[in-house]
Amino acid sequence: MSKPFTAASADAVVFCADIGGSFIKFGISARSGEVEEFGKVPTPTASWDDFVAAVQGLINQYAPGYPADTPLAISTAGLVSPQTGELLATNIPAFTGRSLAADLSLALQRPVSAANDADCFALAEAYAGNAQNQPIVAGIILGTGVGGGLVINGQLVRGHGGVTGEWGHGAITRTELLINGKSYHIPRLPCACGQHGCLDILGGARGLERLHQHLNQQERTSQQIVDGWQNGQPDSDLTIQAWLQLVAEPLALLANILGPSKIVVGGGLANAIPLITALDLAVRNGVLHRYPEPLVVTGKFAGAGGNGGMIGASVLGRLSERPAL
Repeated sequence: MSKPFTAASADAVVFCADIGGSFIKFGISARSGEVEEFGKVPTPTASWDDFVAAVQGLINQYAPGYPADTPLAISTAGLVSPQTGELLATNIPAFTGRSLAADLSLALQRPVSAANDADCFALAEAYAGNAQNQPIVAGIILGTGVGGGLVINGQLVRGHGGVTGEWGHGAITRTELLINGKSYHIPRLPCACGQHGCLDILGGARGLERLHQHLNQQERTSQQIVDGWQNGQPDSDLTIQAWLQLVAEPLALLANILGPSKIVVGGGLANAIPLITALDLAVRNGVLHRYPEPLVVTGKFAGAGGNGGMIGASVLGRLSERPAL
């Protein structure tokens, strides 16, 4: 069992970092839900020592006058196990076999906390975004793939191995769709997680492109598909209708299981507001409890420039976690 990190007090300063496969972004938070971003450096993906040096360099450059024990909170790609602290499914080889928070805390000699970027997005939306003060918030990512996180009564829920709200895996998508009276076969494609038929392969932006290729034998970007749908192009309309069926059903199941007050969407597809509006209608038609207002909404911190990871980290660094089971 790993020990919970020591959370900062509400009025203490917290350093925040958003770690992706390309860059480490650094900021300073004076209070939960607020971060001033200062700079970024390329992520050293191959070497742990180089990664530690990069983080220390950012602190030295942008925060030299703060106390040595100022905590650092991290939003990162990959699943962070609350039991061991180990990162799984990350695209940063330097993290392999590492307990990110514990090992970095030892190297930097300061408190460090870490969570998955989808978890941090959910925290950001629950504390300062479009689901602020809601009791149950599901944050979902429709980006390159499909991800998710869950916040209940202001507390981040982190399940076994860091897997919570990961609705893009395990749920098997339909293999037959009925659209405008015609049946379409959808193959169960292999997923990087080792299973076949995961929504992650068809539900994100790359999945939308795979779906369009399968249905129309055309290569189009996700943006071109969404634009074509809005402009009434039959091929793009077919793809979006299929996508809505494939994505809305498991999302409605998620809503029936969790009973969220809001499902907040991040990732590249979140910026296509008409698409998210159509998804919301499809989901609300498939749930047991009728929601009179939109359930699925674009997040305030959605998209690449939304800074949800850093905002969520500013909250994470001030949360008192319960011990992992």
